[in-house]
Amino acid sequence: MKTMNGHKTSKVLLNLLCILLCIVILAPLVWIILNSLKTNPELFKNSLSLPKAWRFDNYAKAWKLGLYRYFGNSVLVSTVSLCAILILSSFLAYGLTRFKAKGAGIIFVIVLGGMALSEQVALVPLYKMLKSLGIYDTYLAVILPYIAFRIPFTVFLMRSYFLSIPVELEEAAIVDGYNSFQIFRKIIVPISKPIFASCAIVNLNFVWNEFLFANVFLNNKAIQTIPIGLMTFKGDLRTDYTTTLAGLIIASLPLIILFFCMSKQFVRGLTAGAVKG
Repeated sequence: MKTMNGHKTSKVLLNLLCILLCIVILAPLVWIILNSLKTNPELFKNSLSLPKAWRFDNYAKAWKLGLYRYFGNSVLVSTVSLCAILILSSFLAYGLTRFKAKGAGIIFVIVLGGMALSEQVALVPLYKMLKSLGIYDTYLAVILPYIAFRIPFTVFLMRSYFLSIPVELEEAAIVDGYNSFQIFRKIIVPISKPIFASCAIVNLNFVWNEFLFANVFLNNKAIQTIPIGLMTFKGDLRTDYTTTLAGLIIASLPLIILFFCMSKQFVRGLTAGAVKG
């Protein structure tokens, strides 16, 4: 009886903790949404009150004042970067787990070493390299560093997942006449959708919100991404903070929608390979 009562108490406390965490996480989001539907005088008078009139036109105004351009740039940069990260990382992770080549362990350690490299430390060398290559202030100026800095962590996640896949599946495919690329494309990729989804969400969150590289390597306003665009957006609007908040909500929507659509795959991908590696 005491054990059952203790179990119920623990369950109640756990539920209360989850509710508290949800409140802490959602409170800032609710605050931003409410204030993005107000006028500036309402915001400064009482930022915690409900809007007197729900001004959805703030979102249209933010879009028309240039957010559409920054949004499009971020979509382009994120799409190219994410595709390259997933393709290159999956090839490397699969090769490290299946091809027992000499030095594979050393290669993996070197790749993991990239996770220890700070963006701030690499900033000046990258700036000089991009200048010498003639791609400074272009889309490639941020796409290439994004790919390079996200491959180590992505390989780390994918390698753990690939190790959890039974080798017998590939051995059966070899008997059927499949080569290595066919095995990877027709067997490994379809059953690895959870880890691809997990890596896609984690990397997209980084690329979409990255500020440092975009701020230093992109001076042309026509190709700036959303984090930089919102900073200049705020300056352009001066004191129109409600419209700026509306811009923040629009900028956050792709990540929120993606996570809700792929949340199950995200959790499965992060936990499936946790026992190996």
